[in-house]
Amino acid sequence: MESHKGSCHCRTVVFEVTGNIREVHICNCSICTKKGIVHSLIDNQNLRIISGENSLSVYQCGTKEASHWFCKTCGIHVFGRPRMNPKRYTVNVRCLDHFERIFSESREVRFNGKQHPLDDRTGREIPHPHPRDA
Repeated sequence: MESHKGSCHCRTVVFEVTGNIREVHICNCSICTKKGIVHSLIDNQNLRIISGENSLSVYQCGTKEASHWFCKTCGIHVFGRPRMNPKRYTVNVRCLDHFERIFSESREVRFNGKQHPLDDRTGREIPHPHPRDA
């Protein structure tokens, strides 16, 4: 099993991801587009914060289902929990050491967040059972 270290820009927040990254996800929703984030889904036990946990802050918008953690010092988004599956992490692959190699060796998956599957055609959230309630 592979291990990947990563950090925010100022290196205050340092983390490690274990597991093979074979897919990267690019979402076109407003926040992912503005951040330029490339996602990889990570199981909870495969993300370890090495340092800087107290320097993390969280941002939630819209439905507040998704969580976006970023460094309070440099503002870089390092990981989050996606709205489609808020029980798992999504790591910002661009924050991982050797991002270029990981990206070149992974399959790219596009996600249409502008027309999110959990929204109706007007952009309103469709009521659905939350995964934590299942």
